[in-house]
Amino acid sequence: MPISPNFTSVLSKDYEINFTQCLPSGSIKYTELCNLLQLTAAEHAEIGGISFSDMQQFDQAWVLSRMRVEITSLPKWKDTVTVKTWINSLENSRSVRAMEMYLNGEKIVGCETFWAVFNTKSRRPELLSLTHDHFELFPEVRATKEGFSKIDINPDKEEVFGKTVILSDLDIVNHVNNVKYLEWCMDLVDENIILKQKIKSFEMNFMKELSLRDQVIIHENVADECIVFSITKEDKNCYALQMNLK
Repeated sequence: MPISPNFTSVLSKDYEINFTQCLPSGSIKYTELCNLLQLTAAEHAEIGGISFSDMQQFDQAWVLSRMRVEITSLPKWKDTVTVKTWINSLENSRSVRAMEMYLNGEKIVGCETFWAVFNTKSRRPELLSLTHDHFELFPEVRATKEGFSKIDINPDKEEVFGKTVILSDLDIVNHVNNVKYLEWCMDLVDENIILKQKIKSFEMNFMKELSLRDQVIIHENVADECIVFSITKEDKNCYALQMNLK
């Protein structure tokens, strides 16, 4: 699609939290929070002419490589939140995008994401084929207090669950959607940690894509102030999640 006449380098979008997005506590699910952040990023790409549809002319798509989310509080059912997004860096095959969520004018969530251009036929990274000079970049305007960190996967991790990738796990790029990894792990967390909002931040690292009928193992390592999950296929790490607790 052509660049929208309404395009701006910083996009703000409002959402009302509905009941299907909420936990029994009334607060938004962490997975739904991530969905809202990424929907906003997708809309910004759409009006800026670098969306999935635009990139598919060249068999390309954006895929998420890393994501860090810092949380002050979670919105609740019927709250109207504003999500802002802008690009920190965009060059060659890589981009860092920032997102923030506001409630009643107060910032409650900050998020930093790292994206790569991916050829959907060869399943390999490559240079972005679309022009993007119209995007103003904001390298100094950070949405999170801390940047990406290395997630240490302890070799003494405990195997806690095994599963087979099914059709509902896949997205339009024909691999497991990034939020699905988070959902699989969150389902194994003590419910009190989630319901009492004891997660102050979490970081995800996507290392290898997973496809339909892949057999995976979910591992867990619990420490006093953090929980680390990892997902393996044939003993190779595909994903890591570190949750930092309050």
